[in-house]
Amino acid sequence: MALHRVSAAPENVRIGIFDAALPPILTVGSGDAVILECVSGDATTYPPEDSGFVVPSALRAINEAAPARHPGHIITGPVAIAGAAPGDTLEVRIEAIELGADWGFCGFRPLGGTLPEDFPERFLSHIAVDRVRRTCRLPHGVELKLAPFFGVMGVAPPLAYGRISTIEPREHGGNIDNKELIAGTTLFLPVWAPGALFSAGDGHGVQGDGEVCINALEMCLTGTFTLILHRRAEGAAPIAYPRAETPSHFISMGMNSDLDQAMKQALREMIRFICSRTHLSRQEAYQLCSLAVDFHVTQTVNGEKGVHGMLKRGLLF
Repeated sequence: MALHRVSAAPENVRIGIFDAALPPILTVGSGDAVILECVSGDATTYPPEDSGFVVPSALRAINEAAPARHPGHIITGPVAIAGAAPGDTLEVRIEAIELGADWGFCGFRPLGGTLPEDFPERFLSHIAVDRVRRTCRLPHGVELKLAPFFGVMGVAPPLAYGRISTIEPREHGGNIDNKELIAGTTLFLPVWAPGALFSAGDGHGVQGDGEVCINALEMCLTGTFTLILHRRAEGAAPIAYPRAETPSHFISMGMNSDLDQAMKQALREMIRFICSRTHLSRQEAYQLCSLAVDFHVTQTVNGEKGVHGMLKRGLLF
């Protein structure tokens, strides 16, 4: 299996868009590993010149090159997987996540976040990152342990969608903002377009469930991903929504502009998962969800809100 590396460079990123019509920047084989360098932020999020923080040259180059820009995230990709076709499943093993800067930012703006009526102002903080200790220290002094992950991981959406924003997560993945997806975990994505066309970005150093003010600790990260293609077996139903696995849990996901509907979708996806892995009836799986699955609010700030269900490993047979 081969190892590929993609730098965060203007020709290797897209800003704010997913689109099945975009050509891949790289094509890999199933089982290959890809290192994706990812950066976050536009020039308005740079720290002050006298702060002592260093803006990565790759981030400056991308913003100065001004590639076609849409509201949303800088994502590296897309990477095609040879032979991937709609109906298949892409397994994304998150092998490693490296910190790419000694700072990150967190803020909010008018009309955004979970409480825009309470916070109609702009507020932005630059937060120091200790890459050795893997901690960050907020300007007011609180220190947090880092748990880095990529807010955006996704494949191309269905071709019929055309060009869509990176802001709203959907059935192709995208801006999932699920803090459980750290190094050592696996994301499963349904394939909607030839080649699958995987991209990642929106690095987060740490985040609470909900991501309530709009941002996590937004920062530059480099991820190593092993991409494994699972072809759809004849007669088998494809997965229709992202799923994930950690060393301790199976995870279902739901996304909808209505948080109640996102909850229902995450629950339905967990019921489908349990039924696919066991001989339990739908009724028994529903009951098991009530007894053994914890449902968390993933995020409430991306238009399409998120809920994820977590089922401990070892309970299925």
